[in-house]
Amino acid sequence: MKVLDTDVCIEILRGNPRVLQWRRHTQVRVVTTWVTACELEYGAAKSAHPQQARALVSDLLSTLDILGLDRAAARQFGQHKAALRRDGETLADADLMIAAIALIHGAELATGNLRHFRRFPDLPLEDWIRQPPPDPAARSDTSA
Repeated sequence: MKVLDTDVCIEILRGNPRVLQWRRHTQVRVVTTWVTACELEYGAAKSAHPQQARALVSDLLSTLDILGLDRAAARQFGQHKAALRRDGETLADADLMIAAIALIHGAELATGNLRHFRRFPDLPLEDWIRQPPPDPAARSDTSA
């Protein structure tokens, strides 16, 4: 399973060809979090054309399951926030929640914000914004 971070969802809404290609060629379940849904709705509400932006956000979110924050994710959030604080680091609560949700689901996070999320050593990451998607033709199995 892949969890889409907010920045990746925004690039989908903008029609970024690289990100759209990642989305088309991803063969596992693709989801997002309620945190990202909230951030997208906020962005739509403050945009110059809120009705149009809300419609785009609604269309995107209708194609994705939205994972919530449960007790296990809340525990992950608390543990990681405390560890970061002990190390003298901070990270926005929204990013901490997204990471916690992805971690408890054993999912890979699709993001362009590797700098923030690399602080979670057990969280697999893919940079859908800067890295080209894998070549689907290279996936074909060739048996000798």
